[in-house]
Amino acid sequence: MVGNESGAVLGLGRSGPCNHVTGPEARSRFELAIGGAVGEACVAASLDPSSIVFAAACLGFSGGTADKEESTRALIRANRISIMHDAAIALSGATAGEPGIVMISGTGSMAFGRNSRGIEARAGGWGYVYGDEGSGFDLTRQALRAALRHEEGWGPQTLLTDLLLRATGAASANDLLHRFYTPEYSRPSIAALSILVSEAAEEGDSEAERLLFDAAAQLVNYVEGVHNSLFEPGQTVPIAYIGGVFKSRRLLQEFIRSVRYRLASPPRPPRYGPAAGALIEALRLDDNFSALSGVPESEK
Repeated sequence: MVGNESGAVLGLGRSGPCNHVTGPEARSRFELAIGGAVGEACVAASLDPSSIVFAAACLGFSGGTADKEESTRALIRANRISIMHDAAIALSGATAGEPGIVMISGTGSMAFGRNSRGIEARAGGWGYVYGDEGSGFDLTRQALRAALRHEEGWGPQTLLTDLLLRATGAASANDLLHRFYTPEYSRPSIAALSILVSEAAEEGDSEAERLLFDAAAQLVNYVEGVHNSLFEPGQTVPIAYIGGVFKSRRLLQEFIRSVRYRLASPPRPPRYGPAAGALIEALRLDDNFSALSGVPESEK
């Protein structure tokens, strides 16, 4: 997203995903993704991407920033550049640059916050092995565990078994477990199956309802942990939620109810997306922070 010094959005560019830059192929994908998005945004803003020098630029990346800084600075010419993790720009977009907390739950999960003194704190974001409670991946994992418990004879019957087998073509929960350990299923593709938990809950499946309730409770714990680290007890602050997991009606309802009860701050959808958050941080670098204007509806 490219904007001027008053915060008006001039152009938006999109490109494919990129994460790690280690190795020739990964580095070329990174350069294609970043260069493509910036170039498209410049063209939309009637700027020449080959000659433009930005006053300031901010980029937010998942998977760490240390291995991306050199490549980013080679791609983007700017007087000032800030490279940060993606949760930081998600927060800046969600609260329009104000102090607050964002709860992100998609394939993984993480809460991130910043107070008025600029102090930041996080909870979660430790990956699928040691964390990501309440995420899409974790919900699918718990759904498969429920199916395995029934298959092994010590757990209650659940619609999750049939839904998982029908969606994947697996012969049994045990068969599906072994498939999940192979390259056939990436973590995002496993996480995408979490929608089945919501479907089962809507059909009245008690195990699915319990999983959604537990996932919401884990996410609330993350939010409360960040709040305790940054804000005074009882202090009302903006709290936003982002990610595919919140498409679950029942999970979202329980998350909102519990956050409102425990923190007296009703969580809301983000005001803007992460790209707008990066633009807000770039404006701050240039000491010209202003309210954004002309943000495309798709980025709000």
